[in-house]
Amino acid sequence: MIRVDGLTKVFQDKKRGAVRALDGVSFEVNPREVVGILGPNGAGKTTALRLLATVLRPTSGTAEVAGYDIVRQPEMVRAHIGFLSGDMGLYGRLTPREILTFFGRLAGMRPEALGKRVDEVIGMLGMASYAGTRTDKLSTGMRQRAAIGRTIIHDPPILILDEPSYGLDVPTARLIENFILGARRNGKCILFSTHVMEEAEYLCDRIVVVHEGRVRASGTMDDLRALTGKTRLREIFLSLLGIEDVEEARS
Repeated sequence: MIRVDGLTKVFQDKKRGAVRALDGVSFEVNPREVVGILGPNGAGKTTALRLLATVLRPTSGTAEVAGYDIVRQPEMVRAHIGFLSGDMGLYGRLTPREILTFFGRLAGMRPEALGKRVDEVIGMLGMASYAGTRTDKLSTGMRQRAAIGRTIIHDPPILILDEPSYGLDVPTARLIENFILGARRNGKCILFSTHVMEEAEYLCDRIVVVHEGRVRASGTMDDLRALTGKTRLREIFLSLLGIEDVEEARS
């Protein structure tokens, strides 16, 4: 459902000149599959997700999401995805219920179906106790649940999530993990970025490691273990980046 072929993005910076944030990246994500993008800060993860969500336009290369080209058919792409950005995209003066209703209307949902869906999402994400509280009064974890609710209110077949568990406590992060696994069971295609190695190892069917805008490796955990000779994802990740694991060096 996501096909990426040679995707490249170059930004112009006044001080540094041309900055190649992505350089010929290729990968795919299928239905009923969770694929994680891993990389250090500045590796190009967020740029890749924003390109696929049609927030940015590529410099070169192609990508299709749900069979639609991200450059030629951006409106069709947006209709088939739920995109969770790093800044959550919430309005502080609105309650979670109001936010879900607002974004459901933007997605063109009919009023009779929207009310039922809002209640369903509130229950799914455990927001019933604060669904009527202004978002700017909520904790980080509560706001993140509301942001995910906004992302899935129209029940899209494809989810693109930028660090969905960033800054969350363990119970809330676990809820997000269970949500992702449930979405996969329901046939959805899920692409997400994370810095949490344990989370990626637990959730992902396949992993794409990017560094300096390029794909260093991709595959299942078994594929990556065979490639690097390492066992834990943390060790695999450091090996692919050419960084020695201090703990391993001491042993």
